[in-house]
Amino acid sequence: MAVLEDTKTAVGVQYIVQLDDAKLGAFASCEGLGVEVVLESREEGGNNSFVWQFPTRLKYPNIKLSRPIGPDTSNNILSWILSVTDGFSRGTGKIVAKTAKGDTIAEWALQDVIPVRWTGPSLTPDQPKVLTETLEIAHHGFTPTHTTY
Repeated sequence: MAVLEDTKTAVGVQYIVQLDDAKLGAFASCEGLGVEVVLESREEGGNNSFVWQFPTRLKYPNIKLSRPIGPDTSNNILSWILSVTDGFSRGTGKIVAKTAKGDTIAEWALQDVIPVRWTGPSLTPDQPKVLTETLEIAHHGFTPTHTTY
């Protein structure tokens, strides 16, 4: 059995997030990367075998990024979210999956990125645990990255 020594795997992955000029830092988890084709059903008279399914549009779920709270929170994330009130314009974004060694596994370029929600840690003195934050963003699709790994 041959062993592949140069294979990049997704063990110990971190997700580096950059939105236009705002570098939001590294996140420990990333959920919601995907796309759904919305279908419209049409029944044809006299055809009892099936219902026609037609693709109508693409739907992109919100992306949720989580990590332990750190210095990037107030400086980068909250500044970016607060910019929505100052004549915010939709920008582009990039999420890069990297191994613990810093090797890039994959990347996703996003268009029309806007902040949806930031959730900070629950501050309870009776349960000592790692303080985490979650950033939720919306987007209107993926763009090609043209990068090979």
